[in-house]
Amino acid sequence: MALIHSAQLNPSKIELLRAWVPRQPWVGSADTSSLEHIDAYRFDDPDGEVGIETHLLRTADGAVLQIPLTYRGAPLAGAEAFLVSTMDHSVLGQRWVYDACCDPVYVRALATTIVTGGTEAALEFADPGNAREVTTHVLGSGAGDVPSTGAVNCSTEGSATTMGSATTITSGTLELTVFRVIDAGAELGELTLAGTWPGQAERALLASLQIG
Repeated sequence: MALIHSAQLNPSKIELLRAWVPRQPWVGSADTSSLEHIDAYRFDDPDGEVGIETHLLRTADGAVLQIPLTYRGAPLAGAEAFLVSTMDHSVLGQRWVYDACCDPVYVRALATTIVTGGTEAALEFADPGNAREVTTHVLGSGAGDVPSTGAVNCSTEGSATTMGSATTITSGTLELTVFRVIDAGAELGELTLAGTWPGQAERALLASLQIG
């Protein structure tokens, strides 16, 4: 379960994303002159230390982008190249925000969700008066045991088009593909994460997993 605080953020998440996303190679030819926040979904960190949130954005030309982020209370050693920004959180203090594809806590959470047939984390609101409806739902396709992970390596492929841009993550015997520009018509494979969100009623492919 993910605990959501009623807090002021500086910069806000959408400000942070609008500054960082247009510079990334995986946006391809998508028009990032404007970015609309569609929704987000979360995974749990079993240790309760790292916030794991994946944002869905719509570009000016209608492409849907997937941006997983992790929020940490201290820098992640050796991950300077994957730091998106820092932000001030009025409840939790300074937070270090990372491209989650290169964060081992996210990688384990994503792999576990896919392999075990898991879902997004339930939300618990510190202030129940600010509770909101969950409108994005994700589901892993597997029915196995929690996978073993190791050191994380990630690489991102850019694309000349809006389709096919993805980040490949290797960890132990696992290879994960996180699709950055969503192709709503992509075929769902054997071990995948798929989701629905406002404006996307049919499950769309978000990530896939291969076990070596």
